[in-house]
Amino acid sequence: MDIPILFRDDRVIVLDKPAGLPVHAGRAGGPSVEDIFPALSRRRDGPWLAHRLDTDTAGCLVVALRKAALIAAQTEFAAGRVAKTYWAVVVGGPFENAGVLSAPLAKVTTGRAWKMQVGPAGQTAITAWQVLGRGDGLAWLELRPQTGRTHQVRAHCAALGCPILGDQIYGGGLGALHLLARAIHLSLAPPVDAIAPPPAHMRAALCGCGWV
Repeated sequence: MDIPILFRDDRVIVLDKPAGLPVHAGRAGGPSVEDIFPALSRRRDGPWLAHRLDTDTAGCLVVALRKAALIAAQTEFAAGRVAKTYWAVVVGGPFENAGVLSAPLAKVTTGRAWKMQVGPAGQTAITAWQVLGRGDGLAWLELRPQTGRTHQVRAHCAALGCPILGDQIYGGGLGALHLLARAIHLSLAPPVDAIAPPPAHMRAALCGCGWV
C-alpha cells in the first residue's frame, strides 16, 4: 500500500488515510493502516497510532514514531487540546449557516449492530459547525468537534437533521461516506499541522456545493 504522508518529522507522521481502510486489522484479516508500519520506522519499538478514525472516514491520521511522542500526543487528545477540522457533505442541510451543537451521546446496541444516540444519559459531546456551501439538495459543512466521542461528527450531523451523504448507519443513504478529517493541529513543541485533500469520491459533491 502507498498511503500519502501529509506531515513527517522524527516524532510523528500524519497519514492521509484512504476511505474504506481500517486502522487495525479485523478478525477476518484484510489490509489495514498498521500494515505499513514497518516501512515507516526501523526502530524495534513502534510506530503507534495516536488516535483512530472510522474505517469509512478519510484524512488526517496521526502516527507516533517514538514512545515519548505517543504519550505527548495522547495527552493532547485526552485533554481535548487537539484542533480537529472535518469536512462533510450532508443530505439537505441545517437551516442556519453556523452554530454549536451540544448533544450528549450514548452507545446503543441492537443485536450485533450499534450506533451512538443523542440522549441525556450520554457523555458530553460538543461540535461547532459552519456551512461552507450548498447545492442540489446537499450542503458542505466544516465541523470542529470540541470533544472526541465515537462517531461524534456522524451522530451530530444526523441530530441536526442532515446526515452525512453515504452514512448507512445514521441515515445518509448508500454509497461511500462523504466525511474527511480535513485538518489537525497538535500544540507540541514544535507543533504538528496537516491538511488532507478531499478524496476522489467526495469531489463531485463538493464541487456541486461550491468547492473549487
